[in-house]
Amino acid sequence: MNFNLVASLTIFVVVLALIMSEKVHRTVAALAGACLILILRIMTFDEALKYIDFNTLGVLVGMMIIVGIVKKTGVFEYLAIFASKKVKGDPWKIILSLSAITAIISGFLDNVTTVLLIVPMTFVITDTLELDPIPFLIPEIFASNLGGTATLIGDPPNIMIGSAAGLGFMDFIKNLTPVIIIIFIVIFLIFKLLYRNKLAVSEEKKQKILGFDEKKAIKDLPLLKKCLVVLALVILGFFFHEQLKLQSAVVALCGAALLLLLSRASIDEVFLSVEWPTLFFFGGLFVMVGALQKVGVINWLAAVIVHITQGNLLLTGVIIIWFAALASSILDNIPLVATLIPLIQAMGTQGGMHILPLWWALSLGACLGGNGTLIGASANVVVAGLSEKHGHKLTFNHYLKYGMPLMLVSVVISTIYIVVFYLL
Repeated sequence: MNFNLVASLTIFVVVLALIMSEKVHRTVAALAGACLILILRIMTFDEALKYIDFNTLGVLVGMMIIVGIVKKTGVFEYLAIFASKKVKGDPWKIILSLSAITAIISGFLDNVTTVLLIVPMTFVITDTLELDPIPFLIPEIFASNLGGTATLIGDPPNIMIGSAAGLGFMDFIKNLTPVIIIIFIVIFLIFKLLYRNKLAVSEEKKQKILGFDEKKAIKDLPLLKKCLVVLALVILGFFFHEQLKLQSAVVALCGAALLLLLSRASIDEVFLSVEWPTLFFFGGLFVMVGALQKVGVINWLAAVIVHITQGNLLLTGVIIIWFAALASSILDNIPLVATLIPLIQAMGTQGGMHILPLWWALSLGACLGGNGTLIGASANVVVAGLSEKHGHKLTFNHYLKYGMPLMLVSVVISTIYIVVFYLL
């Protein structure tokens, strides 16, 4: 083994260990790893830039800017109150309504932003009904990760996969949304069974919910109208970006620029809402994975998998979906997907495989695996933090009792779907 190979692999493993330990912020760890790659001259600065996926970063920046402006309108709070009133304060129907809203919004906006907007409204409802919010929050976590799996822009791993594989918005809608709808129905039927004895509430408390005025949640109606127009244009742009021959990043950034012009929002205030640590984390991660590619680690792993599976697409697809799911339940799915993307590309090059089904297997495994534990996805950690701050601690073990079995159910359904429709 040469120095560059050993050094690249060591840096990547150490950074991954630091991220898992949570003793060092993941952005600091990733940037430090990338800096070491450059200092040790494993890659030049120009080489490192070539490995950074600017399309993924562009989509994230554009959507973060749009969300930063949209959330000022109060539309998310409006939707939560409206849905709760429509089901007349019935706790189970509220869970289902809020979870459905969370899933739909998460398909088009960042998961973390979605739960940050929905969860505080959930607390208002559960406090009014005098119910434990945990049975509401765990389904919302699942819904955010399920919704994020269904579209190109719903979850960062999908943005990365779409960019690497040349897959468009409609490709994800056609290939992943159907199975996500099936999983959502199955999972929420199980939730209803699990929570059937925990959601009793008096008629008097239900009437309090009906007393809420959702119209008061809208803080800026003219801005809301502008946001809805721009969001509609952006979503249309994502639908047709392949026909327009535009990168999805161009669509997102143009939408952000248009909304900044129309809203006349303070640029300093809007840019504060952009999650810069996440963007720099991606940058550092791309450089480290690029180093693994350059020194041959990725190609070697691809050759090993092709040798083990003998080029069998069915076996390879099943291995990828289950490995990605189990690994994503304990690791951040972003570095995992960043590592597996070039691995799948190398399998296509070296083994001559038809790798399109493997992209869908990777997406389903990595995104759904995040539901397995409380640290499996960023949205999970954010909800747990909000819950603890509100006085209801969502512990790792409590979540694990629900999260892991239901995650496994969702991956079993995904495996059957992938095998039947893509691998047989």
